[in-house]
This record gives sequence, structure tokens and C-alpha cells, in this order.
Amino acid sequence: MCKIAIMTDSNCGILSEQGNKLGIHIVPMPIIVDGKTYYEGIDIFTEEFYKKQAEGAEITSSLPSPGSVIDMWDELLETYDEVVYIPMSSGLSNSCGSAMTLARDYEGKVYVVDNKRISVTLVQAVLDALKMAEQGMSGADIKTTLEKEAADANIYIAVDTLEYLKKGGRITAAGAAIGSVLNIKPVLNLQEEKLDAFAKVRGMKAAFRTMCKALHKDLEGRFKELHENGELLLGMAHTYMEPEELAQWKKEFEEEFPGEEILYGVLTLSIGCHLGPGALGIGLVRKK
Repeated sequence: MCKIAIMTDSNCGILSEQGNKLGIHIVPMPIIVDGKTYYEGIDIFTEEFYKKQAEGAEITSSLPSPGSVIDMWDELLETYDEVVYIPMSSGLSNSCGSAMTLARDYEGKVYVVDNKRISVTLVQAVLDALKMAEQGMSGADIKTTLEKEAADANIYIAVDTLEYLKKGGRITAAGAAIGSVLNIKPVLNLQEEKLDAFAKVRGMKAAFRTMCKALHKDLEGRFKELHENGELLLGMAHTYMEPEELAQWKKEFEEEFPGEEILYGVLTLSIGCHLGPGALGIGLVRKK
């Protein structure tokens, strides 16, 4: 049976140490703070990152270098027959397209999957890939299956502060100022690789209700058959927030969707660059 390595990047929310325990190979995402490059989960972690962000440091996200990706492929291929690499969605980053180009030189030994996902939905794709590899599927078949099912996921994200969307040029300074005064919280929707504005509401509680209402509609509509067949799980992820606040959101989510299987995760630092602390995402994803 072909021995297959499953590889992804830290935008799934799994860092290198946890990935090692799961048998998943993680490329850490670079974070640039005041001109210095750090690697998530290697030399910069949550509390330090958000402290620097609150202090006004210039922070941007970056892509894994082609060299770091190739080096991991070469290392893995010393032990494995094939590598299945599942980076973050091509709609959010050029990382996937770059990797696909690089993989052409590996003559069918490296399969790059455009799964159109991030955070907990990407985690599920990676776990599905692990299971398929254990069942003896080839790298080519795993890639085909994951890309075929890529659209069977949806994420809603509520942003607590407009400051970092303003810094990233995704909202004007005037719009951010007015929004802050009115306590406006934008709700974003990530579906099939597109990140779009979904709603604007006043306050995080209203944002949470808006997201839950949308998720109920998904379960009763487009995803109804998968839900009835037990092929869906729900997800929640967040940027930095106080433990008490997070516990309350989890409690409300579980009460809103009783009996559902829920996958919890973290919106990683490269996402926190753009959303800031206090962001909350909920969604659904197909599972094997």
C-alpha cells in the first residue's frame, strides 16, 4: 500500500506541535511584525502577537516561501511515497497556486489540493485526508475527492473591531470611525473561496444571532440532505478573547444547535492580522 503524508499550513488552526501528535505535517505561516519575520507556533504565539498588535506594531501576514514548502516535500518523500498538500483556499491566498506550479516538478509524487477552505473547515479536510490515506486511497484519489467536496462547507465571521480592516485597506478610515461610534459589527461570509460582506449589525450579540440564523437556513436548505444523512458537523473558531467570553459563546452555540457535533478551533494569527481580537466564526462542513 502506498504510504502517503498529509500536509497543510497553520491557517487550519493546527500548529506544528499538535500536528506532530496527529500525524499531520504543518507549514507555519510567516507573520511580519515591525519588519521582522516570525513563524506562527514556532517563535510567536497568541498572547505576544495580540499584545504587539494592541501596542500599534505594524503587522502583516505573508506566504510560506517556495523553498520552505519544497524542503518539506523533499524531507517527507524520503519516508513517504506521496505527499498530499492541502493549503488554505486559493481564493484567499496565492499560496495554493504557487504550490501547484511547484508540484509539476515532482512527477505525480506531490498532490496539491485546492479545497477552498480555511480554519476548522480546512481542519476537517485534513482529517478526512488522513482517514482516506489510512484506507489505502492514492494521493490522486484523495485530491479528487477533496476538490469534489470542497463546496460542502460554509463559514460566517463577525468582527469585533474595525481597526484592522481599516489598516488593511478593507474599510475606509471614515467608515471605521462611524462604525465604531455606532458599535457596528460586520458579518462576513466565506463560501466556495469567496469572502464577502454578509451583514452589518449593532453589537456582537446581534452579529451572533445573525450568524446562527444564517446557519439554521443552511441546514434547512442547501445542506439539508447532508445534515439528515449525518454527514455534517458544525464549527466555531475565534481570534483572541477572554476565556469567560469564549465559554459563553460556546454555551450559547451549543444551546442554539443542541445535539450537533461541533468542532472548535482558533482563527490563526495570519487571520488575526486582518480581523483583530474578539472575532468569532461559526460554520458547517462535510465530514467523512
